[in-house]
Amino acid sequence: MQVNLRKPRISLVALVLAVAGASAPAQQLARLSQDDAAIAAIPDAPVPQEDAEPAQPGQVAGTEFAQDPALAQTPASAAGQSNSQTGSQSAQPDATQQQPSTQKSQHETAEEQLKAQEKQRILGIVPYFGTTYVSDAASLTSGQKMKLAFRSAIDPFTFAGAFIVAGLREANGQNKGFGWGAEGYFKLSGAAYLDAFNGNMIGNGILPSIFRQDPRYFRLGHGTVRHRIFYAMASAVICKHDKTGKWEPNYSNVGGNIAAGAISNLYYPPTNSGWGQTITTGLIVTAEGMVGSTFQEFWPDLSRKFLHQDPTHGLDAQAAARDKAQKQKNAQDAPK
Repeated sequence: MQVNLRKPRISLVALVLAVAGASAPAQQLARLSQDDAAIAAIPDAPVPQEDAEPAQPGQVAGTEFAQDPALAQTPASAAGQSNSQTGSQSAQPDATQQQPSTQKSQHETAEEQLKAQEKQRILGIVPYFGTTYVSDAASLTSGQKMKLAFRSAIDPFTFAGAFIVAGLREANGQNKGFGWGAEGYFKLSGAAYLDAFNGNMIGNGILPSIFRQDPRYFRLGHGTVRHRIFYAMASAVICKHDKTGKWEPNYSNVGGNIAAGAISNLYYPPTNSGWGQTITTGLIVTAEGMVGSTFQEFWPDLSRKFLHQDPTHGLDAQAAARDKAQKQKNAQDAPK
């Protein structure tokens, strides 16, 4: 039931005529008529309903909206939801942005391993920076190979080694053309150092960068003594490839020794030079490298036995444990 509370509208003109009478001027009557017309143009106020039913979902103040829930939202709630969605989307990281990696890059890993290698010395004196105890060491970049070769070439012991070699050659009468005495000895020492420097830079830096080969000696550290000796000697003529990690002919080491011998023709006397001498010297240096690799293979064993120091920091013990576990597994799997 609706109750009509609309009041009857009283004409303003009639009210004025009743008070002022018919004697009012014509202009005032016209003005009053215009005001009355303006008031009449005002729309009626909404009529309240006593028995109006409560607003249902999707209705606001008696107005029905579409049945779609998305259209039933009020402008305020829709705006709030839009802002909320926008804020949540902006809070989420962009998928195209690269997240910071927690893993170290190959270059960083190789740098850390090189720093550890540069601390390796036999009896705290003789450097062997080109040996790694990590079987799966990260491959080196060309810059890192050159850095490692140069670091070994300028080590104080390298200079000392040149004086030792010169003394041995002079004692064995191998200083033909350099002369005797102090002058001949220092000339021979300089030649010996240039041999070491050229062989290091070419065989461990330049050629490994060209052929993509790793110039380091990957120490085995486990297995039988005979197997380790053959492995160390073979490392002078085989090496690992940077990308594949497979063993291949060591063009860098052998080629570097021969190239260094060829360059030595520039500063050795004619009696100690020539292509025949160059090839012979390159092969001799390669054989000397086999002996050096064998000593580097067993040096940690000697250090643990006599000095009670482990240069590998437990890596040999881990390798031995793996070998023992593998042998036990093979024994169990073998048919009885």
